[in-house]
Amino acid sequence: MFPGESPDWCKPWFAPVAANGRAVQVHLNAGHPLPQALSALPACPVRFVPQTDLPAGTAYEQFIFDSGRVPTRENLHDFFNGLCWLRFPQTKQRLNQLQAAEIAAAGVREVRGPVRDALTLFDENAALLQAPEPLWNALIGRDWHRLFVTLRPLWAQARLVLFGHALLEKLVTPYKSITAHVLREPVPMALGDDITAWDAWLAQALSAPVLAAKPFTPLPVLGVPGWWPANEAAGFYVDASVFRAPRQPGEGNAPA
Repeated sequence: MFPGESPDWCKPWFAPVAANGRAVQVHLNAGHPLPQALSALPACPVRFVPQTDLPAGTAYEQFIFDSGRVPTRENLHDFFNGLCWLRFPQTKQRLNQLQAAEIAAAGVREVRGPVRDALTLFDENAALLQAPEPLWNALIGRDWHRLFVTLRPLWAQARLVLFGHALLEKLVTPYKSITAHVLREPVPMALGDDITAWDAWLAQALSAPVLAAKPFTPLPVLGVPGWWPANEAAGFYVDASVFRAPRQPGEGNAPA
């Protein structure tokens, strides 16, 4: 593994990628480079290659779209990106197709535009939530006390799955303010905990118009019941620097 960077696969936020993560880690510990370690796992629609395979002047997403190969550096960030490809292959392909379509339409510009910005945000920091409607209403309203304290028993019926690879990377060394961008489209309860079914559903749900509308709401992930021992104390949620109130009209565009 990378020096000083070994994920604790027992943490709940790593559950959807833990099996693949452990398998890749075995290859890394045997001295294999990361692209080879990722490519050794079955059923992935792409091949992982060294970053040096990306030709100078070629856009990363365009290269993946054209070649079916993912340039990969020897670091934790690209390790988790690979795990997301392995666990959510249909969705990762869909994101890449949308990126390539935007590049074809507008070229590679210094300013990406709303769709490519949203695609990047999703890829790096998105989370998916399957939960009863009262939890969704409290989350959208940023009513943190209701979400995490009053409705705490309802979390036994909810599933939060982290998609963004930068988000997973941060959680190797967790801290209270880590915040996910939750897709505001609820994962259907009928899908249960079948992540393969989640992947198929999500790949169908994502489109350029949907993403351009910025369909996200913030969630400090270590507030999720059962995810972090400190949140057993109700006072954990009083910290307004993390659990922020909704912006009021006229307050401008302060970060969520």
